[in-house]
Amino acid sequence: MKDWKLPWEGGCRCGQVRLRITVPPLLTMACHCTGCQRMSSSAYSLSAAIPSDGFQVTKGEPVIGGLHGDVRHFFCPHCMSWMFTRPPGMDWFVNLRPTMLDDPSWFKPFIETFTSEKLAWASTPAVHSYEGFPPFEAYEGLTKEFAETAKTFFA
Repeated sequence: MKDWKLPWEGGCRCGQVRLRITVPPLLTMACHCTGCQRMSSSAYSLSAAIPSDGFQVTKGEPVIGGLHGDVRHFFCPHCMSWMFTRPPGMDWFVNLRPTMLDDPSWFKPFIETFTSEKLAWASTPAVHSYEGFPPFEAYEGLTKEFAETAKTFFA
């Protein structure tokens, strides 16, 4: 994308929790794991990895939902919209549910994960697919490729 048109504003379905994004995503994803299927009530969940220093909750107090384990899934306490996730040991980014943005029209998943669990009919326009998560050492190359191709991938 030539111009990310930042900052982005967004919020939950009822509007009690609002957020602001001031930096572009590192990567965009669709996850087909059965946990994401159940939490999103859909074939997969969508996320945009946002650097933590460019992510801010500006209104309200999200609560922990999901399994209440190491992975912290944040929800609106009133409408229970699944808003974002903070993976354990990776506090440098937040996995934002892009449909929480006021304008998610730019979003397209660049990678898809857990295709080993995907529903047979589910498909995405992702450039890269993985049966599980990509190997940790692949993320540097993926984020670099995402940044380079975002100009055309999101045009």
